[in-house]
Amino acid sequence: MTRRIRTATFVSLDGVMQAPGGPDEDPTGGFAFGGWVWPHFDEASGGLMDEAMGEDYDLLLGRRTYEIFAAWWPHMDDEIGRTFNAINKYVAAGPETPMTWAHSHRLEGDLVEAVRDLKATDGRDLLIQGSSELIHALLAHGLIDQLTVLTFPILLGAGKRLFDDGARPGAWTLTRTRQTETGVTAHTFERTDAPPPTGSFGEIEPGEAELARRVRWARED
Repeated sequence: MTRRIRTATFVSLDGVMQAPGGPDEDPTGGFAFGGWVWPHFDEASGGLMDEAMGEDYDLLLGRRTYEIFAAWWPHMDDEIGRTFNAINKYVAAGPETPMTWAHSHRLEGDLVEAVRDLKATDGRDLLIQGSSELIHALLAHGLIDQLTVLTFPILLGAGKRLFDDGARPGAWTLTRTRQTETGVTAHTFERTDAPPPTGSFGEIEPGEAELARRVRWARED
């Protein structure tokens, strides 16, 4: 039985996922709003995140998220800390990142092929936390099976985003949605491998103005 790859991600309304936890978490690119989750986080939203993460998984992490986690979680003795410290961590990072956190494993060679090979082994689900660049690479190759997106009622402007232009087009099925009193929504989607469905609201043949518009726009491309 192959592993499933899942994400559980905090995002803003405009899709930014950078540095939700604190001002010093990831100021890359001059990001000035680190810690944007905190004012909206409560017991209910924490429960949504716990539910999104599940109970039986290993972690699949990009370099920056791994380095953030490896400097923090080994010193935590709460429920998440004990879980994170005990499970396997598979990391997309080069040799400049030491694998000092217990049960950490560097992914060697081509990233996509390494993840594809890992996914094909028997074992627990692979849960991605943070790791925007890793998510982008895996979405481009159809390797993520489930997306859980916790959206917070805030606009952040520039910053690292959950989706980029390289994502493979495809239809996803919404399997669950929840909301908290602070305005946090959680949506869980499953990949279907079907192409995006399309259609048209047009019920009449296009007139001269519409045909002219199409020609004009084609010249602009």
